[in-house]
Amino acid sequence: MSSTPHPLIDRAQVGARLRAIRKHQKLTLKQLSERSGVALSTLSKMELAQVSVSYEKLAAAARALSVDIAQLFSPGKQGGSAVQPTAVRTAIDGAAGYSTGNYDYHPMAGDFPGRSMTPMYARIFARELSQFEDYIRHPGQEFAVVLSGRVRIQFETGESLRIDCRETAYFNSAIGHIYLAEGEEGAVAEVMVVMSEY
Repeated sequence: MSSTPHPLIDRAQVGARLRAIRKHQKLTLKQLSERSGVALSTLSKMELAQVSVSYEKLAAAARALSVDIAQLFSPGKQGGSAVQPTAVRTAIDGAAGYSTGNYDYHPMAGDFPGRSMTPMYARIFARELSQFEDYIRHPGQEFAVVLSGRVRIQFETGESLRIDCRETAYFNSAIGHIYLAEGEEGAVAEVMVVMSEY
């Protein structure tokens, strides 16, 4: 799996979609900042593609706009069928993703309307806590399965959990956490994560 290229979306496209959704809802950056808890300066830099941000900040902005985070990665289907699909299919190798430098992450099944879970494929490059400004926190629960490599999930409580290929973890994602790749120098871990806000 790790040798297959995965498409990454330009952060300018993510920023432009964020701005378009915000403008469509007639919100100022200040209003979005107040709703999301993301600093106004950070939101401005996100929209202008001046900075790569964590999942946590993108998800907070999406929640404040009442849109699925996947809409920031690919345009939503406007005026689609009113019929709820039974299922949607997504190919990992074709799903647009976003790079933070420490992770590449690719939302899955973003075209399923009214999702109550957020599935995400991620490639983990980070190996040290020092590569992060802070722990990642978001409401809800998180389930992860390692597809390749080995991962250590480090929690702000000081606890950590090592999971090998085909092993899983389930945890409270409101507790600060960071995924780190382990193994040989330069090793990349691949993880499928499912997040829920409940």
